[in-house]
Amino acid sequence: MMKSLSALSAAVFSALCSTVLAQTGLPPASALTQVTADIGPNPNNVGMFVYAPATVATNPPLIVAIHYCTGSAQAYFTGTQYANLAEQHGFIVVYPDSPRSGKCFDVNTDATLTHDGGGDSQGIASMIQFAIDNYGVDASRVFVTGSSSGAMMTNVMAGSYPDLIAATSIYSGVPFGCFAGASDWNSQCAQGQLIKSAEDWGDQVRAAFPGYTGARPKMMIWHGTIDNTLLYPNYGEEIKEWTNVLDVSETPSTTSENDPDSGYTKTTYGDVVVGYSAENVGHTVPVHEDIDLAWFGIA
Repeated sequence: MMKSLSALSAAVFSALCSTVLAQTGLPPASALTQVTADIGPNPNNVGMFVYAPATVATNPPLIVAIHYCTGSAQAYFTGTQYANLAEQHGFIVVYPDSPRSGKCFDVNTDATLTHDGGGDSQGIASMIQFAIDNYGVDASRVFVTGSSSGAMMTNVMAGSYPDLIAATSIYSGVPFGCFAGASDWNSQCAQGQLIKSAEDWGDQVRAAFPGYTGARPKMMIWHGTIDNTLLYPNYGEEIKEWTNVLDVSETPSTTSENDPDSGYTKTTYGDVVVGYSAENVGHTVPVHEDIDLAWFGIA
C-alpha cells in the first residue's frame, strides 16, 4: 500500500518527481509517453513507454506490463486497468513495445534466453534498471505481467533476469524456452506437443543464468482450457517448470473451484506458484488486475 502523505508533502513529492522526469527525458505524470533517453543495452530497440500517476508513492513498486502479438504499449495501456490502479496505489507502469512488424516479442533466440545475452529481454531488463535509477523504484518490488506473446516474454524475463523480478502474472503463455530455436514460431510448442520432465524444464531455466543462486520470482499462471493459439497443455508444462525451479512439489498444496470466477480452478504450490485453469476460456484469459496486485503485495 502507498504510504499516506500530507497534502503538502504529496505536492512537494510530485514537484520533485516532475523535476526529475524533466531532467531525465521521462514522461510527465499521468501521461503514457515514450522514453527517448538512453536506457542502456537495448539491442533490438524495444520501445519503452511509462505511466507515472499524479501522485507517486515513496519508493514506488514497478509493474512491467507486456502486450500481445499485433498489440502495442498503447493498446495494453488502454486495454488493462494497471494505469487506473496506479492512480490509487502510486506505483509506476512500464509498457514495452515490440519493435517487429507483427508486434510479437523475441522469445526464441539464444540471446533473449540468456542473462545479458541480448535480445528483447535485455532491452526490457534495461527498462527495469532505468526505472529503478530514475524513478526511485524499490528494486525489491518489480513485477512483470503480460498476455500471449507478453506472457511468453514474462516467462523469459523470469528465467533470464530473476535478479530483477519479485513476482509475475502470466496470461496464456508457454514455458520458458518452449519456443527456443531459429524460427520465431514453434508449432510444436504452440500446439502443446512439447512435453518435458519438470527437471528438464527446470534445467533449461537454470542454464539461462549459470551460477545464479539468488531469489527467483513467484509465478502466477493463467490459462484457458480451450485456448486454440497456445494450447492448454502448455499450462501444465509451465506448472512443472516453475515448481521445479522454485523447489516445491508438483502436487497442489490447495485446490479451490470457481475461484475467482465460475469455471476457474485455482491451485497453489507452496506459496510461490499459483495456477488458474479457466474452463471453456480461449485465448487469452481476461486480465484480473486486482488479483495481480494482491499477488504482488501492492493491494
